[in-house]
Amino acid sequence: MIPALSFPPRLFPALGLFLAGTVFALGQTPTPATAPKASVEQRLASLEAYMTNADPAAALKDPSGRVPAGLTTPEVGTSGPGHNTWMMVSAALVLFMTLPGLGLFYGGLVRTKNVLSVMAWCLGIVSLVTVLWWAVGYSLVFGKSFHSAFLGGSEFFFLRGVTSAPNPDYSFWVSHNVFAMYQLAFAIITPAVAIGSIVERVKFSAVLVIVSLWVLVVYCPLAHMVWGSNGLMNGVFNPAATIRAIDFAGGMVVEMASGYSALVLCLLVGKRHGYGRTPMPPHSLVLCVLGTGLLWVGWYGFNAGSAIAADGIAANAFMTTTLAGAIAAGTWALLERIVRGKASVLGFCSGAVAGLVAITPACGFVDATGAVVVGVLGGAVSYLACTKLKGMFGYDDALDVFGVHGVGGTVGLLLTGWFATTAVNANLRLHLSGVVGHTLWIEQLKGIGLTLVWAVVGTVLIAALVKALMELRPTIEEEHNGLDISDHGEEGYIFEPKS
Repeated sequence: MIPALSFPPRLFPALGLFLAGTVFALGQTPTPATAPKASVEQRLASLEAYMTNADPAAALKDPSGRVPAGLTTPEVGTSGPGHNTWMMVSAALVLFMTLPGLGLFYGGLVRTKNVLSVMAWCLGIVSLVTVLWWAVGYSLVFGKSFHSAFLGGSEFFFLRGVTSAPNPDYSFWVSHNVFAMYQLAFAIITPAVAIGSIVERVKFSAVLVIVSLWVLVVYCPLAHMVWGSNGLMNGVFNPAATIRAIDFAGGMVVEMASGYSALVLCLLVGKRHGYGRTPMPPHSLVLCVLGTGLLWVGWYGFNAGSAIAADGIAANAFMTTTLAGAIAAGTWALLERIVRGKASVLGFCSGAVAGLVAITPACGFVDATGAVVVGVLGGAVSYLACTKLKGMFGYDDALDVFGVHGVGGTVGLLLTGWFATTAVNANLRLHLSGVVGHTLWIEQLKGIGLTLVWAVVGTVLIAALVKALMELRPTIEEEHNGLDISDHGEEGYIFEPKS
């Protein structure tokens, strides 16, 4: 016989409570940890950062410099409407410099039979460089996955991940896609400027091949070195930068690179047939003046837009750009008056462009007095380069790209080293923090030297390769008749082209 089981009388209530608690627990969802909330002071500081073009997340950081997980404000990771608007306008202004600005400026300086050829070069470069920029160019300049001071990365190939949210490596308030399009306009105009030295004597197909290689081999590495967040010369974002040269809007990346490359190209391509024996005056100074005006207006996007914000630094760049351009135009014309007895319209145009070129690296770092000095010396030295140096060596730089952009950009970079001041741009302190034992102008010399070597060597290799692989120049007959007809089968005017 099995004995009867006996349970303590308190066991049943305890067992019931246990089973009920288990069933209740199984039916519940765990309560998540409450996300931290920003205080009113933190939210106000993030909003105020919009006005000063500062990091909206700075007020959220703890003493270790980190933002606690989940802590944010509506401003963090959001583009600011005012800054974004200014950068979209600036991108349009810089594109405006190529189409129609540079097209009209260059088109007025060539002979009638080559006007459409120059326009086609500008149009072709806009289309070609846009494709390159979308596919690889933007990433090679502004990516960083290669962990290189000379070239960016592959993370933004085909503009993958380039959205309307800001990329804080370059701006807290401007959409990444707007920033990419702004920089595209720079990549377009730089080779368009460079090929001005070889107009009227190179086939359209050869120009496009040269530009394709030049953008990838010369422009992208130089732009990354100067403006990339881990670039060799970017002392603001890269504490390990080994050369702390400063270039606000493209004295090295655009002006020097295009100017010295232009000199190499015109030497390797050779002179136009009849150069030095047959007069080759500009066919329309009216178009040249119109182009100059459009370039000048577009330059405000070029220089003031390089602040990547609608802030006080952009306002200063706007002022210094105006002063330098106007003063250099007068300086060039005055020198012509002294030397030749007359001030030419072409001199005013050339001087204005020379002044705008020279102020480009300096505009966001110098004050009004610095801008005046840059305008005077930029105009004067470029005048001497175009009238004396060119005549001394006899090279056929058809549109004086080297004398205006190469020489003017070099002068501007040197003067930036003398006149840059933290009173205009507080970010300069980050550059100067790495300048030990010598002055900033020595860093500028280093940057100038590296840019010159990179542009010259790269362009020599490209030009030699293209010259070996394809027909570079048209026939003598085609050159005599004009590239409008031989390359495009069109005429720019209803009357017969002039020789």
